[in-house]
Amino acid sequence: MSRKNNKPFFDQVEVIDAGAKGKGIAKAPDGRVIFIPYAVPGDVVGVQVLKKRKAYFEGKVVTLYNPSEKRVEPACEHFGVCGGCKWQNMAYEHQLHYKQKEVENNLLRIGKVELPYSVPILGSEKQYFYRNKMEFSFSDSRWLTAEEIASDQDLGDRNALGFHIPGMWDKILDLKSCHLQQDPSNAIRAAVKEFALKHHMEFFNTRAQSGLLRTLMIRTSSTGEIMVLIQFYDDLEAERTLLLDYLKQEFPQITSLQYVINQKPNDTIYDQDVICYAGRDHIFEEMEGLKFKINAKSFYQTNSIQAYELYKITRDFADLKGDEIVYDLYTGTGTIAQFIAKKAKEVVGVEAVPEAIEDAKANAQFNNIKNVRFYAGDMKVVFNEDFITSNGKPDVVITDPPRDGMHKDVVAQLLKIGAPRIVYVSCNSATQARDLALMDHMYKITKVQAVDMFPQTHHVENVVLLEKR
Repeated sequence: MSRKNNKPFFDQVEVIDAGAKGKGIAKAPDGRVIFIPYAVPGDVVGVQVLKKRKAYFEGKVVTLYNPSEKRVEPACEHFGVCGGCKWQNMAYEHQLHYKQKEVENNLLRIGKVELPYSVPILGSEKQYFYRNKMEFSFSDSRWLTAEEIASDQDLGDRNALGFHIPGMWDKILDLKSCHLQQDPSNAIRAAVKEFALKHHMEFFNTRAQSGLLRTLMIRTSSTGEIMVLIQFYDDLEAERTLLLDYLKQEFPQITSLQYVINQKPNDTIYDQDVICYAGRDHIFEEMEGLKFKINAKSFYQTNSIQAYELYKITRDFADLKGDEIVYDLYTGTGTIAQFIAKKAKEVVGVEAVPEAIEDAKANAQFNNIKNVRFYAGDMKVVFNEDFITSNGKPDVVITDPPRDGMHKDVVAQLLKIGAPRIVYVSCNSATQARDLALMDHMYKITKVQAVDMFPQTHHVENVVLLEKR
């Protein structure tokens, strides 16, 4: 071990596991953990420490002495720079192994709950090109690599259309190709950039808050429909019309072509007017004959194929006979509620986002589902005694909270109700484990099923069935 600016360099270190945020885990000579991004379990590496803490180090691989047998060649030329798909260098079967291990470890160590036999994680049929929604940012000062900065060459055009570099709010990686969304996503993005450059359209400058082109959103559906939304900063009608007309002509398969003029400091569109330029103001997703209308602001699971598998598992765990009242907490746009409705007496959905509830009601009406009711409001406020008196005591509760898990008041109300079965769907098994620990005295875990929604990343969904003791 040598020292550089008081930050150690560890030589010939073996990576022994994958941990938080998908980082490789190794042990320093003093026993402290080293977290190493892009390191694969089984690698033997030289690590330069970047951060020192009392209990751990954070470092980066400087030398790969002996690559792990779990390693594969990343498919994307941008791997390691864009910050997404951090597990592309690990074979998919090993990704699944570490995802399942993370779920089990969290439930056992954080939740300290007793687990039944663990069903193997459900892998994704598609490991690439599985996302139905992508958002790209324009920038007039693209991210430069260390090699480019060090070179004496003319760097030429600095415009970019791509992703934010992790931790760099004003730097955008110019994408050549992305492996996350099916065609024609790459073709549309490349065509927009080429056309904009050809016609000298100004790309956005985040620091100066100036420019014409701000973001590009592309949504696709399993039905083959496509939505394209361009966010403009400057309100320049001639340039805007020129670009939108080009897209309309060049990609006639676009179902919904929309735009936003947004001059706020941030680029969120949820408080902005979305203007439909051509086609419909929505696209449709379909699942078991149900159609879900998706507009520019709608939330929908970003892996359509795997979302269907997740919902089938949720329905299976709920084990509905047809005479149950079901509560669907954190219902979003009511997709799960409508998916299970035909097997229940009544389904009651609750969600904090009013626009999502509007979508849920519209979709239920469109699908002619009459045994669902939806309420908008803060869960810990809405989910009270009056709510239960008004809607009836549930036989089954399905809960699919955000990453932070359920508020303690919501957990307390669930315990007070004491429904025979709770199906807990989670995108964060750590907060799920915390909540399960609070319910452990009243409920036992009878089924656990992890589901991989996001291949090439460390993220994993988990479904748990709780039955009253």
